[in-house]
Amino acid sequence: MTNPSTAKSAEHSTFAAGDADTSATSTPEVSPAQASGQGSTTIADVVVQKIAGIAAREVPGVYELGGGAARAFGAVKGRIPGASASAGQGVSVEVGQKQAAVDLQMLVEYGVAIPELAKDVRNNVIDSVEQMTGLEVVEVNINVNDVHLPADDSEGDDQGTGDRVQ
Repeated sequence: MTNPSTAKSAEHSTFAAGDADTSATSTPEVSPAQASGQGSTTIADVVVQKIAGIAAREVPGVYELGGGAARAFGAVKGRIPGASASAGQGVSVEVGQKQAAVDLQMLVEYGVAIPELAKDVRNNVIDSVEQMTGLEVVEVNINVNDVHLPADDSEGDDQGTGDRVQ
């Protein structure tokens, strides 16, 4: 197996039924779907990116994903009617044919134990991606780039209370 962090980035993953069940020490078994030529499954990078983003956000203590610029862009986009923030914001992935690597940029809640949070996020992302795609997740790198303070919420509220136009 090749490590996606050292291999050239692929745009998506293609595998046939049974690929996820192969072992490095045994010869791969050919499933009936492969043997009969019933087709293959292709998973785009953006699919893995969204799954990882949603899985990371599910963990209590994760305030938001993305770096400062991505969060600012997401906030502006969120004010546009009909627009929504991307589930893949703050997530980058590298997907091979059988493996995937995930990088996360996170903003965490103040007071949360970051090493414990990182462990929980890593486990949830790995479980979700592997269960939904059949790809082996070889690494989940987490970059905590900011801490959300409770005072940050009240500052945003003060700015919106003074109406300029009635």
